[in-house]
Amino acid sequence: MTSIAKDPKSNGKTPNFLLINNFLDVYKLEPFKQGKYPRSISKNNNNTCPSWSIINTVIEMKKAAAAELVFIPAPGMGHLVSTVEMAKQLIGRDHRLSITVLIMKTPFDKLKVISTTQSLLLKAAEDRLKFVHLAQDDGAAVAELRSKSPSYFMWEFVNMNKQHVRDHVTKMMNSTGSSPLAGFVVDMFCTPMMEVAAEFGLPTYAFFTSSCAFLGFLLHLDTLTRDRNRDVTELKDSDAELEVPGFVNPVPAKALPAIVLHKEGGSSFMLDVAKRLRETKGIMVNTFEELESYAVKRLADDDMVPPIYTVGPVLYPVKDENEEEEEEVIQIMRWLDDQPPSSVVFLCFGSMGSFDGEQVGEIAHALEQSKHRFLWSVRQPPPKGKVAMPSEYQDLNQVLPEGFLERTAGIGKVIGWAPQVAVLSHKAVGGFVSHCGWNSTLESLWCGVPMATWPIYAEQQMNAFQLIRELGLAVDIKFDYRRDMRYDSTKPKLVTANVIENGIRKLMENGGKSHTEEIKQNVKEMSEKSKIAIKEGGSSYNSIQHFIEDVILNVHSP
Repeated sequence: MTSIAKDPKSNGKTPNFLLINNFLDVYKLEPFKQGKYPRSISKNNNNTCPSWSIINTVIEMKKAAAAELVFIPAPGMGHLVSTVEMAKQLIGRDHRLSITVLIMKTPFDKLKVISTTQSLLLKAAEDRLKFVHLAQDDGAAVAELRSKSPSYFMWEFVNMNKQHVRDHVTKMMNSTGSSPLAGFVVDMFCTPMMEVAAEFGLPTYAFFTSSCAFLGFLLHLDTLTRDRNRDVTELKDSDAELEVPGFVNPVPAKALPAIVLHKEGGSSFMLDVAKRLRETKGIMVNTFEELESYAVKRLADDDMVPPIYTVGPVLYPVKDENEEEEEEVIQIMRWLDDQPPSSVVFLCFGSMGSFDGEQVGEIAHALEQSKHRFLWSVRQPPPKGKVAMPSEYQDLNQVLPEGFLERTAGIGKVIGWAPQVAVLSHKAVGGFVSHCGWNSTLESLWCGVPMATWPIYAEQQMNAFQLIRELGLAVDIKFDYRRDMRYDSTKPKLVTANVIENGIRKLMENGGKSHTEEIKQNVKEMSEKSKIAIKEGGSSYNSIQHFIEDVILNVHSP
């Protein structure tokens, strides 16, 4: 590359602007030209041209030529899928970056999950994106962990993998010809790995796979405990409401995640997560500014919060047309092909979502009474008290009401695992009864499919509240439903067929100036905004670029 010469007319003070533009074009640093400087660089007084110190910084950045990030996702498909897609976007945006994803395998992954994971990784792998399956500890140690409380299990499981991460990073740093390490990018449940990063003198960034509003809640939880000496677990089973930065409306206690109300370890676990998130170099959030403008602004205005990068929606892609599909997926899509546009209500409750037989019966009666076409994913719960993934029923008749499959054969289809993004993308689907996991929420909005909220576990109740009250993007079935046996042993109240049917009818009704029509219009507009956000010049596109710039500058800053 030809070096940049000073403009002779500038008296040695300012470089030739045309040459700067050419330089920045070559090195794909368009944001510099637009005046969008990384936070760590101050713009000079001349608003039309960068100073020599900035140009020299850029040159030094380029001299390094490359940098590598180490991603550590939490176990579980929802976390892994979005992490892999985020990594693909980053390396696709800047040729200087390479990424190694370190994968911790849990002892209770189902064969279907393992197969899907392997397929995902095989498709994503390339020269600058590598996947490393960390060694597993002996079965006895893991078995002992499984007998502990769920929060203890996750925390200790991540801690058990510290040495495996340490060993692999050491190998990476000693490898000849490898790129300099730029830092760790950890899931919120993997923040203990920050200690390993610090041992190597590396910064840690977070990739937050939930909403910006929930991030604001977690950080507020830390503030309430540290500065105001307030114990949030006292709100359990109360009708109280909590003022939370990132939410316009007070959040009812019944919408708070069971884990933060859990006195036996869950609450302290999340408090530690919040504390560590504050200590990161920056947080990428799988959302987009147009969706959560209020929450994003509240966090951006808080000096106690690290830089926030809204990088979403980061979604699991629909299968390539040339990719071979499994027979069960082919059958599902063929069935949808035979249905009228926007006529099918899709019921799916996530990779960990399942109901007992009594509740399944109520859903079946609701669907039959509603007369709406439906596609319903039914999963078998794990044995009581066991931390495990739901599984497939060998015979659906053992859980469904007698004769249900025969009576609804003309309007419905009951399945096990569902190819969710493909289904939501199909023109026949007009509504989504969802557990409101954040990945599912983003997928539904991207596809322009309105939701009926039926959260089950984790932060899903807060997501449902946000969708209904804050954003006007969903109708409600039971936003405060909770079936999280890991942190709340209380048997959930049965949601009756009448309540479910009413929610489905509201979701699927058409015409007029009803509240549902307003929601459908809101969803349609948000779908369009989600697509604009990731295009060149969009809010998330620019935010990803800012993240890349900050990573590179942090690597090569003194």
